[in-house]
Amino acid sequence: MKRIILKATPLCISQLCLGTNDFGSRLAADAAEAVLDEFATLGGNFIDTAHSYGDWHPFGPRAASERVIGRWLSKRRREDFVIATKGCEPDARARAGKRAARLTPADLAIDVRESLECLQLDMIDLYWLHRDDPSQAVEPIIDSLIEHQRAGRIRYFGCSNWSVDRIRQAQSYAARLGHSGFIACQPMWGLAEPNRAAMPQTFLCTYYEEGFRDLHARGMPMIAYTAQSRGFFSKLAEGGVARLPRQLKDLFCNPPNLLRFESVQALANRHGVTPNTIVLAYLTSQPFTTVPIIACSTPQQLRASVSACELRLDAEELAFLNNIDPVLPIRSA
Repeated sequence: MKRIILKATPLCISQLCLGTNDFGSRLAADAAEAVLDEFATLGGNFIDTAHSYGDWHPFGPRAASERVIGRWLSKRRREDFVIATKGCEPDARARAGKRAARLTPADLAIDVRESLECLQLDMIDLYWLHRDDPSQAVEPIIDSLIEHQRAGRIRYFGCSNWSVDRIRQAQSYAARLGHSGFIACQPMWGLAEPNRAAMPQTFLCTYYEEGFRDLHARGMPMIAYTAQSRGFFSKLAEGGVARLPRQLKDLFCNPPNLLRFESVQALANRHGVTPNTIVLAYLTSQPFTTVPIIACSTPQQLRASVSACELRLDAEELAFLNNIDPVLPIRSA
């Protein structure tokens, strides 16, 4: 994988980011370490986790993903990796019995400290605010993030699942302080457009096509989660709509996506690749800095996804995938 420099930072990150949502919970620690080993072997260095990952498991340790990564990192050279984690997730832990918003300076301080302990790190390279709480003013949150940055606990910070308006408020305040503020954004974004009614309603989620394109064009990097649309197009290719799991069907099955599936197949045939490669290449071929977060449970799946880095789609092909141009352009010999 090639490396790119994240704007406004010296962070040199791999073209794909490894998502670790299931590490230490649905994916056992030894299997997770095998994926991490392979990611490093393939040139990957950008790893994304969250303090809440694994907390839905009623019997495992809290922060299971961070703990797995921390143990794995302890056997590696720290400087070889860019570690991102998220905090201030509403409390969805099965054992907590509540789902209260958590976006205060006190919540942030607790999560930063606990993440550092679980990851066995002195500093987190990129710290994401996992969710927003629009009832909270942005100023104290930005002030707190800057304080943690100056104290050396985090290098840079960004936001996940914040609305465009709230991001602009935060950036405006940071600019008045002479600070760069959020250096990247993490929205839900993949080729499949979600059915809004099926998106998680418990906590705020944001979708790229709802206003983020302008932020992107103005220079904010997008680190896209659900980048592979949870395998929607690959599963369609394997067994059609009837074989889709119920949750996946509810989230992504709609006429625009079924039309996109035909486009994915056409481009996969043109380039001699899998639908998964086309889905990821759709993001890595964007004109503005875009890093997909990939999900996999085996080294074999990881290698298949990394192959997407070798394919660059042109503007006409991107328009074809977006249903903007219904005709696949003919290439001259």
